[in-house]
Amino acid sequence: MDKRDFIRSGQHASVIGLGTWQLGADWGNVDEKEALAVLNAAAESGVTFFDTADVYGDGRSEETIAGFMRGRPDLHVMVATKMGRRVDQIPENYVLDNFRSWNDRSRRNLGVDRLDLVQLHCPPTPVYSSDAVYDALDTLVEEERIAAYGVSVETCDEALAAIARPNVASVQIILNPFRMKPLRQVLPAAREAGVGIIARVPLASGLLSGKYTKDTVFAADDHRTYNRHGEAFDQGETFSGVDFATGVEAAAEFSALVPEGYTPAQLALRWIVAQPGVTTVIPGARSPEQAHANAEAAKLPELSQETFTAIRDLYDRRIKSQVEGKW
Repeated sequence: MDKRDFIRSGQHASVIGLGTWQLGADWGNVDEKEALAVLNAAAESGVTFFDTADVYGDGRSEETIAGFMRGRPDLHVMVATKMGRRVDQIPENYVLDNFRSWNDRSRRNLGVDRLDLVQLHCPPTPVYSSDAVYDALDTLVEEERIAAYGVSVETCDEALAAIARPNVASVQIILNPFRMKPLRQVLPAAREAGVGIIARVPLASGLLSGKYTKDTVFAADDHRTYNRHGEAFDQGETFSGVDFATGVEAAAEFSALVPEGYTPAQLALRWIVAQPGVTTVIPGARSPEQAHANAEAAKLPELSQETFTAIRDLYDRRIKSQVEGKW
């Protein structure tokens, strides 16, 4: 699989990575055997970038990745984790002592002395503009606890604030055919600055797979049930902030645009990969088959201009008014 660069850190990632939120919690149950099978399928398909967080299953996702990597010493996978969501979300908690403590825990969970990439996990907005926060992150690099750092953001303004900082290696942001606002300013700014873009929620929490109807019911412990209106965390993380009924209808239109040889999910991933400035996209997978299919999207033929235009038209007609004013 093609690899792209995190220019500021000199690191590389497969253009399609693997998001591992679902291996920890909040997407229904995935047992350890299934989780390891997903990781193996992704690696065998050429994926060299795993994204996780200390809060996914309260460390379970990190520990599962560590167990997998111990059994596959032949692999060279960049593992990015996140920190900051295990405490009250106030700027005062984003200080060096806490960073060291969170970092120590993730290093133990992942079984490494130095973490490849650590991202602030959608902290309060003022954190992105704090000189002290970036000084503390620089200290973690100097202490060789981490190789590089980035941020995960909810809004385009937060992304632009982070990109302006000289040592931010990456910005993780929601980007998919139902969330196009980052194309206007964030991706061009990141390209200009040499900041990597990690595209998350690429399938709009599964909407863009085309598998759901208005009557689809998700498990009680699935965030697509309990966070549909932002009850637990930012609403934009669930269905990209799109109303479920609207999203199902729009997803049906999206599925009608799928070229021969593609699935709807692969079309969404191929569209993201084609956006200038994207370093890697991190779909989740709950089965080896999904992991293989996601990775295959990188090898599919380029999309036609007609398809790009039709996807843009769908977004403008059905989705834009719901999401652009919020994120």
